[in-house]
Amino acid sequence: MEETGTATVEEVQLLKTLRWWDGFIIALCNPGFLLGSLGYTLGIFGVVGSMILWGASAALGMLQAWIYSEPATMFGHRSGGIALYAHEGWRKYTTLVGPLSAFGYWIGWSVVLSIFGKIIGDLATSQWWPNSGLSISFAGNTLTLSSFIAIGLIIFVWVFNIFGLRLAVWFTYACAVLLMVPLVLFIVVPYFTGDWHGSNVHAHFPGPWGGIKLAVVYMFILAWSTYGTEVCATFAPEYKSIQDTHRALRSAAMFMLLVCLLLPLGLGGIHGVSAAVATGAEGQFYTSAMTTLVGHGAAAFFTICIIASLLLSMTSSTADAGRALYGISRAGMTIKAFGVLSRFHVPARAMTLDLVVNIALVLFIKSNLAILYMSNIGYVLAHVFALSGFLLLRRDRPNWPRPIKIGSGWLPIAAFLCVLNAAFLVIGGLAPHLNGYGNWTDFGIGVGILVASLLLFVYRRVVEDKEGVHLREDVPLLPDEAEMQALTGSPVPAASA
Repeated sequence: MEETGTATVEEVQLLKTLRWWDGFIIALCNPGFLLGSLGYTLGIFGVVGSMILWGASAALGMLQAWIYSEPATMFGHRSGGIALYAHEGWRKYTTLVGPLSAFGYWIGWSVVLSIFGKIIGDLATSQWWPNSGLSISFAGNTLTLSSFIAIGLIIFVWVFNIFGLRLAVWFTYACAVLLMVPLVLFIVVPYFTGDWHGSNVHAHFPGPWGGIKLAVVYMFILAWSTYGTEVCATFAPEYKSIQDTHRALRSAAMFMLLVCLLLPLGLGGIHGVSAAVATGAEGQFYTSAMTTLVGHGAAAFFTICIIASLLLSMTSSTADAGRALYGISRAGMTIKAFGVLSRFHVPARAMTLDLVVNIALVLFIKSNLAILYMSNIGYVLAHVFALSGFLLLRRDRPNWPRPIKIGSGWLPIAAFLCVLNAAFLVIGGLAPHLNGYGNWTDFGIGVGILVASLLLFVYRRVVEDKEGVHLREDVPLLPDEAEMQALTGSPVPAASA
């Protein structure tokens, strides 16, 4: 509340409208991420190699989701997700981690729009307009029908999100139902149609260090897909109860692990899929698999189902990325413009930034994997800061209320995950040539976004707040009375995980 004279202006707040199953549905964007990236690993590592990498990455994501359930309830009244936990844990030592984490996290989620928009364009073009000859040269890039479909979908998802979360959630429910159709088709059906062959199931680990280095590079890339169940934590202020937060996190992470193990096995064993993967187009890859299983006529329906699942991912990503910028702006780590909610109680300005950035990515960057590589530099860095921030919060604020407190045995696990992700970041980030798509220009863009976050932080403190840049901040050992009320609402007993 802000008082001016005798007038009182009530600030627009995020609404508490979600239950844990809503968070689980929002997190079903993650199987969509798997659908969007699986073709790359099947082509390089084979079916068994893909199962190993995707399963291992999803297992790491599940462990992290368990860990994030604690800080998610410590700051359950505030938006921002893991970027907020990184900021709170580190600001006693340096305030620079806050903006670096926020923009690294934001770009990791934001680029889903351009990547999946282009994949949907490839799917639609392959299924319905395979002979489209549309080709326009633009700024060193070639724009096709797929590119314009992607731009149209980016605008569609943005419009859908700015009219409020509840409307977006109902849309995700509809898409989630359709997502189950291709999952069942690819995980279960091949074993009963006779199209699954064990001869297609094998593993390859090519490249330096006996294949280990390329595998680590792809563990860095896959983090974008498998760590994403932490999206449930970003919506913590919008759940009706604190228990909803950790239930959403944990259920989504376990489901993602199951899908990451079963989908590569079922889909990769279908006859003809390996040849389609070799073409390098995700649309042709899935169209070939669906045509083999159900015929060309029914494949059109299943294509619609896959498109719906990818639209679910785009919708969740827009909502999550916007809330990350909103939360860190409210914490004073970036410009005030992103810390404003619209009359529909959503961070429309932050989501509009997503719109502009992703249309630019479609127009100027050719490869989906190049976009993914560029964005993952910041996203994995955000996880490194969030996991280390969790450890610092345990040490520096031992008495802070923790409605969900995981056991002490999780502390060395968090430290191990922090070091492991740092290794993925260094090895994967500094080897763009190994994935075959990224280059040093993409690396420069990813680092440039992080540098821009620091410049916006300085602008916020010096120009907007009219104060100096404080590299460290004093932190309270306990929340104040108002924050305690916002955090707990009513007394909540601590739970042990």
